[in-house]
Amino acid sequence: MSLLESIQDSRVLLFQLLHNLTESINLLTRQTRRCRSLRPTWRRDDLMQKEDSPVCAAEIGSELQKQFAILPGGRASNGSPVVVFPEYPAFSELEEEELQNVLGYLTSLPSAAASGVGFILVIDRRQDRWAAVRATLHRIAGSFPRILDLVLVLRPTTLFQRTLSDFLFKFNKDEFKMKVVMLSSVTELHAYIDPGQLTTDLGGTQEYCHDSWISHRTAIEAFALMVKTTAQTLQAFGTELAETELPNDAEATTTLLHTHSLKKDTMKENLQVALSQGGRLLECINEPLQADPEYNMTHDEMENLATVQRLLGQLDETQSAFEDFWERHCTKLEQCLQLRHFEKHFREVRAQLDVTSERLSGFSEISVSPTHAEHVLRELSSHEDKACDVMDVALSLASEGDRLIENSHYAEDSIRPKCSELRGVCDEISSILRSKKSLLLRALELHHALDKATRWCEDGIFLLASQPVDRCQSQDGAEAALQELERYLDTAALHTLTDRGAICCQYEAVLNSQIRDQIERVFQKQNSVEEMFEKRRVSLKKLAAKQTRPVQPVAPRPEIKSPLSSPHVERKERRYSADGALCRKTEPPMHNGTTRHASLTEEEENLAVLRRHVMNELLDTERAYVEELLCVLEGYAAEMDNPAMAHLIPSTLQSKKDILFGNMPEIYQFHKRMFLKDLEAYTDCPELVGRCFLERMKDLQIYEAYCQNKPRSESLWRQCSDCAFFQECQKKLEHKLGLDSYLLKPVQRITKYQLLLKEMLKYSKGCDGCGDLQEALSSILGILKAVNDSMHLIAITGYEGNLSELGRLLMQGSFSVWTEHKKGHAKVKDLARFKPMQRHLFLHQKALLFCKRREENGEGYEKAPSYSFKHSLSMSAVGITENAKGDNKKFEIWCNSREEVFIVQAPTAEIKTAWVNEIRKVLTQQLKACRDARQLKNSDSVTPSPTSNTSISLSPFRSSGQKNQKKQEEKKAEPSPASDTNSCSSPKHKGWNKASLSADASEENDGYSSGEDPMNSDTEDEVKKLAPGKYTVVSDCDKAGPQELSVKSGDMVQLIREGEDGQWFVKNLRSSKEGWVAAANLLSLISESKSSQSLSSSDGSVSGNLSTSSSCSETYTSFSDIKP
Repeated sequence: MSLLESIQDSRVLLFQLLHNLTESINLLTRQTRRCRSLRPTWRRDDLMQKEDSPVCAAEIGSELQKQFAILPGGRASNGSPVVVFPEYPAFSELEEEELQNVLGYLTSLPSAAASGVGFILVIDRRQDRWAAVRATLHRIAGSFPRILDLVLVLRPTTLFQRTLSDFLFKFNKDEFKMKVVMLSSVTELHAYIDPGQLTTDLGGTQEYCHDSWISHRTAIEAFALMVKTTAQTLQAFGTELAETELPNDAEATTTLLHTHSLKKDTMKENLQVALSQGGRLLECINEPLQADPEYNMTHDEMENLATVQRLLGQLDETQSAFEDFWERHCTKLEQCLQLRHFEKHFREVRAQLDVTSERLSGFSEISVSPTHAEHVLRELSSHEDKACDVMDVALSLASEGDRLIENSHYAEDSIRPKCSELRGVCDEISSILRSKKSLLLRALELHHALDKATRWCEDGIFLLASQPVDRCQSQDGAEAALQELERYLDTAALHTLTDRGAICCQYEAVLNSQIRDQIERVFQKQNSVEEMFEKRRVSLKKLAAKQTRPVQPVAPRPEIKSPLSSPHVERKERRYSADGALCRKTEPPMHNGTTRHASLTEEEENLAVLRRHVMNELLDTERAYVEELLCVLEGYAAEMDNPAMAHLIPSTLQSKKDILFGNMPEIYQFHKRMFLKDLEAYTDCPELVGRCFLERMKDLQIYEAYCQNKPRSESLWRQCSDCAFFQECQKKLEHKLGLDSYLLKPVQRITKYQLLLKEMLKYSKGCDGCGDLQEALSSILGILKAVNDSMHLIAITGYEGNLSELGRLLMQGSFSVWTEHKKGHAKVKDLARFKPMQRHLFLHQKALLFCKRREENGEGYEKAPSYSFKHSLSMSAVGITENAKGDNKKFEIWCNSREEVFIVQAPTAEIKTAWVNEIRKVLTQQLKACRDARQLKNSDSVTPSPTSNTSISLSPFRSSGQKNQKKQEEKKAEPSPASDTNSCSSPKHKGWNKASLSADASEENDGYSSGEDPMNSDTEDEVKKLAPGKYTVVSDCDKAGPQELSVKSGDMVQLIREGEDGQWFVKNLRSSKEGWVAAANLLSLISESKSSQSLSSSDGSVSGNLSTSSSCSETYTSFSDIKP
């Protein structure tokens, strides 16, 4: 039997017991409706309305207390109940309602069987008159509500009244309409009713106390009313329980169960109270019998006793039935609550399984690289752990559903399909996980095999490139090289792929077009390497098999001692590089030209492979970099906007995503959408990749903004690095390193490009894109320099102007600085400062800033120094003196006719040279701009002729009013003794126009050292053509042979003589070493440098400085620039 059926049976039983209980209550009380005498004047609806109100002892207690009628409980021999009307003189004065209430109440107490026989009335009127007796009989005849069997009247005892009653009764007997018997004494009464059924005042033996009788009847009726009310409440509660619809949610079910439990407890308390009161009433009924075992109960007492006992028994049964019904109903509610919880958990777990399945479907079984396969496999393993947790919860819920079914849950038909559904989804997810994991492992296996074959090919190429050709010219060397190749080829079976068809068939499930192309490239590479090995083997076998005289390598050219000697045309050398090693190859004899051509072809192939190797590294690292940026943006930056993670974000981090990540989203979009695709376009021609960098050079400048923001980002990270938000994000991403390591990736990436470009340039000598690679490398280095400079520039404090208005930052560095101020005609050191000031100089296009470096505090980027602004010089009013105080690390910067002089000491002579060159470049650009402006305006510009000594003013910052005009006129007429000397100081300056400076120029631009006017010089021809003289080297150049010269940036070199093969014999004045340098290299080494022939006084030439107050031999103003 199901729970619902058992609940229905319990309900039927409970209601049957309640019905029986009601019947017992009716038997106990025997209450009727109020009965009125049917008078003709009453309406029927009034009567029915009156009958609706039950009569109880409590309501008519005052009428019963008058004792004009009593029901002592006696019975006649035929079982008729006996109603006694004691002596009551005021009977005629009773209200009709009082009489009807009392008679109706008394006649309702006997049982239906006894009432059916009819009542016997005993009217005691022994002390009354006949008229009162006659009136009483008439009133009783009209008011008695039940059947009258007999009316016994004890007539008056006085002689007159007795005689009168006997006489008149005979004549009025028929008017009473009831059987009336006149009795003269109680003895005659005993003939009709046994004395044991009569009270003592009627000569009987029955003890009767009217007050006790009223109290007893009141208690019985109160108990009956309580039981009846309890039964009605219990029935209503049972109906409510049976008709209650089960809620659809757990919360409502819990509330309903709690409410019903409270009502059940109340009902149980009421039943206990009724049982207790019934027990006390039973004791009260049995009290006379307990006091006197000989006591004979009246029929009414015996009926009341039996009814109360039956009622108590039924109450006990009803209580048991109610408890059983409640137990079943409570079980139903509890099972409903279990069902609602199960359904709620089912919906939650089902949603989690759907999310898990959806995420799982997003994992691709096909990967494009080993790194990608390992990344996807790690992500899948992480997802598998989470999926297993969800599936464990789902299977646990299914087991819980099974337990509910085993416990005979009423909703078995609803629970069982859900359990099956959970198990089915879990099995499906497990199957998909195993399948994807298996496919990813196979893909990873394939990628490892491809990488293994690729590495074997690359190692083989390195092996071919590293074999020295000169050693292979001998038979022993060729045999050794051949054995080396054979040993390496023996390892091919362990590393290479053999059957393309078998590979494709074996890994068909994980192949896509990209992987198929990769497999094809690997097989092509293997074939290419095998062909290269075969060619090398053939060449080496030929060399090893020859028994003729071995080819002698050409002896190296002896070191040239005299600058008059020149190298032979046929002694050219060629450099080759393989994996960082330089291999020298000499020119073999003409009869061995075939072997040399084959070697050159192999070397070119080796270099091509090396370029592809560098290109692959560039592409692989670029893809990994893009993935890392995406991982950071999705795993950290996006989570900062996730409401579910908001409670983990500290207040110091809120609304500061732009500070923490800078412009990383912009960097990611650039690399993802443009730069990576551009790089992939050069996969087959890596030597041309420099063009890609040049095209995107402006876009790469976005790194400058990122690096400038890096100190703020680092500071914010240090404040919040330990917060739960970053830990939770790192846990989700399963990163071993924290966010700070990934925030450093853009800085590392921009510095990585220059290393890769250097490698590519090293293997691309002589290729079409070599120039683009060199330019791209220079541009990248320029970006790095700009980034580094900007990091210092943003640390300047105290500058009131706008730094962006000063033009591009060209150089910055720390120096020791002395200052001098000119007062009158004497030079006085500012504040007698002998100890130098430590200043950090920032050279802009329009100004030179002097700042003081402050102490570094903090850690990481917080250790970046700050700079306090001290002084600035406008570049339009600046002049320089290259050598100061005889110290090759010092130079002078001055302005306003040397009224303010800054003696600057660099840490090294190279740094000093670089700064002087850069300042001269700025001043030269200013001169060119001024000259172009004059030519456009066609204003008062003076072009010196080759034969005239016309005086010109070269100062761009002179005031409109000429200072000391008379003195200028006098000095204008004085010739310059240095002009003739300088005009023939160097053959490379042939054709240059010499002009003497005016006294105005000499005074205002004190220290101007140019004896030549560069306005007539042809700089374009000078750059393309070299001439003997002294030059400053601006970049390093390593020697390629024993007879070549190695120079470093900043070295002073002297070009002595040009050779026949396009080389120059050069002397390094710093190291006093001599050697040959190719003219093409010289053009790149010194094309940006300045000839020192006209600057140095060691040649015997006179400097062009007309100022007698200058103690320095080489000075420059804003318009001084001498091209070699």
